[in-house]
Amino acid sequence: MITLYHYLVLSCILFAIGVAGVLLRRNILIVLMSLELVFNSVNISLAAFSHFLQSMAGKVFVVFTITVAAAEVAVGLAILVVIFRQKKTVYVEDLSEMRH
Repeated sequence: MITLYHYLVLSCILFAIGVAGVLLRRNILIVLMSLELVFNSVNISLAAFSHFLQSMAGKVFVVFTITVAAAEVAVGLAILVVIFRQKKTVYVEDLSEMRH
């Protein structure tokens, strides 16, 4: 039987992989994919708590967060395409304009 603990362990593992990808990778595309892993780990936790607490509000919230994450991906990829067209690179360390 799969319990709430199993879902939370999966969510923690995905969250750790996502945070490591954001902190350690230099490619903007990989960083965006790692952020999606973080968002998905949170959605797994929300859905698991909603299921085990017999609440519909959590499931509705998950649907809204998935919708917002999809919009975020579209905007992030559009920004990535613009950066690549102007700078001909997708590496974070080559983008000095974003620093103070």
